[in-house]
Amino acid sequence: MQGANFSAVTEFILIGFSAFPHLQLMFFLLFLLMYLFTLLGNLLIMATVWKEHSLHTPMYLFLCALSISEVLYTFTIIPRMLADLLSTHRSIPFKACASQMFFSFTFGFTHSFLLTVMGYDRYVAICHPLHPLMSPRGCARLVAWSWAGGSVMGLVVTTAVFQLTFCGSNVIRHFFCHVPPLMKLACGNVSTVAKGVGLVCITTLLGCGVLILLSYAFIVAAILRIPSAEGRHKAFSTCASHLTVVVVHYGFASAIYLKPKGPQSLEGDTLTGITYTVLTPFLSPIIFSLRKRELKEAVKKAFLSKL
Repeated sequence: MQGANFSAVTEFILIGFSAFPHLQLMFFLLFLLMYLFTLLGNLLIMATVWKEHSLHTPMYLFLCALSISEVLYTFTIIPRMLADLLSTHRSIPFKACASQMFFSFTFGFTHSFLLTVMGYDRYVAICHPLHPLMSPRGCARLVAWSWAGGSVMGLVVTTAVFQLTFCGSNVIRHFFCHVPPLMKLACGNVSTVAKGVGLVCITTLLGCGVLILLSYAFIVAAILRIPSAEGRHKAFSTCASHLTVVVVHYGFASAIYLKPKGPQSLEGDTLTGITYTVLTPFLSPIIFSLRKRELKEAVKKAFLSKL
């Protein structure tokens, strides 16, 4: 563009909750309680798995890693969101916005990779029951690869978005630094970058989803071959919590990445964002705690028996 004179953007303004001016105090109290419960639930899972040697199995070691990624993911987004709900100055520096995007994508995709690894673990446990349990070193290797994959995704997405030039308005129509609203503030080859980022994210999520589906296809086939109803129920119960979390995780993720293009309201974008930044992490420890009897009994033994 000839004669263009773009001033460098040094900060962004987050206006996600400005669509609900009279509900911000209520949102603050609600999200604060949900965040504290999410932290408490995940820390309780991590402490219980660490303390109880009977839970030092691949399934619970992966669950512990999942809880760590969830704590870090929510810490990346929710504290600033809570502060903005009580503030009239909702600016975020340029570098802090890039950092928030990097860490949110890193921990978010690490979560997806860990769910895929947990599906593989359930496949091995049910379809190959005579196979030796995965060693702690093997578990650590899969967890490390999940974190490495999440970091690569975070780096790729953040680098692609922030190499663009931001011109004109610096107002982000969201409550955190997310890709679609940031793209609307950029100049230059935005369409190509947007399609590339979308393709990478969707392909990765679909790849993880297909691997999980394949694992469960073999699991269901193996369960159906078990002669007794009690045996089938016991085998399926070991997968129920993981499968429920997968459905919740991918259900909300599909609402983000597969929603039809077109004009979106600020209210709709904000409420949709709440589902995967606040609600999904809030539900995950509840689902795992309620569905896993060994975990409930270990929590009672480790912490409640001394009261």
